[in-house]
Amino acid sequence: MDSTESSYLSSPTNAQPKSPSDFAEKPTYVRFLVSNSAAGSVIGKGGSTITDFQSQSGARIHLSRSHEFFPGTTDRIIMVSGAVNEILKAVELILSKLLSEIPSENDNDAEPKSKVRLVVPNGSCGGIIGKGGATIKSFIDESQAGIKISPQDNNYFGLNDRLVTVTGTLDEQMHAVDLIVSKLSEDAHYSQSINSPMSYPGVSPSGYQGAPYVLPSGSAPAYNPSSHITNGAGRKFENNKEDRSNSVTIGVLDGHIGFVVGRGGRNIMEISQTSGARVKISDRGDYISGTTERKVTITGSQRAIRTAESLILKKVAYAAEKAIEVE
Repeated sequence: MDSTESSYLSSPTNAQPKSPSDFAEKPTYVRFLVSNSAAGSVIGKGGSTITDFQSQSGARIHLSRSHEFFPGTTDRIIMVSGAVNEILKAVELILSKLLSEIPSENDNDAEPKSKVRLVVPNGSCGGIIGKGGATIKSFIDESQAGIKISPQDNNYFGLNDRLVTVTGTLDEQMHAVDLIVSKLSEDAHYSQSINSPMSYPGVSPSGYQGAPYVLPSGSAPAYNPSSHITNGAGRKFENNKEDRSNSVTIGVLDGHIGFVVGRGGRNIMEISQTSGARVKISDRGDYISGTTERKVTITGSQRAIRTAESLILKKVAYAAEKAIEVE
């Protein structure tokens, strides 16, 4: 992929002819996450892959810029818009592409299972859940996919979206996505947010971007929001044994840990010396549950933790940039 890539949006060309019913259908959209490293395969050389997917599906595909991440992650956002059938075709093409590039871990003929995380406005999640959870249960039963909705996170200022994780084979995922998108398309407020910006307040090239997950580990007074923005797909938990001894655990992708540590431990020593915090990284293979992210525990005063976390985030952002350049 070209290293100059920052964002990609183009109109579908040579799209398949639409039926009269398609013209009557109001456009809607779906957003989901893709790792920064996998974004290149979706775009393709010179945008060839994403252009082909738009041509085949008739949908529009918009990928967030190289540093526009969903808060609390190093994942970029893909938005697919159009009629429901166009959206589903495009999503299937994208997921199939991503799945084809995952190395097989076994030699049996079982279809591999994976997960896709949809980004859904908090106000629209109620329609997916249904009264007493009846709707989401029916979606799970019908699709045979696992569907989980993250709790609302109030720790990140300006974050009004939740993640809906769909787990299963490609067929199971697509069946569930079909049910979810069809349900969302009935929500007038959801469709009206089709032109909402892809970026989030506080997550910009000059600020906290691509932030690692922050794990719950206790309770302590929150940081002053004016001086620190907590990125919220994960949660922050601090052990407050005494006023000057707090700890925060964040997650950093295993492939980015080397940039945090540095040659001979140089970077991590500088981070500790500059911030005054103690930084400990979990052993290889000791990941946050369900991820390939290593645990990075920062201990010290709140000021020291904030400084160390900021320095680590800069290293993570640099690692993400290098990953794009080598694609």
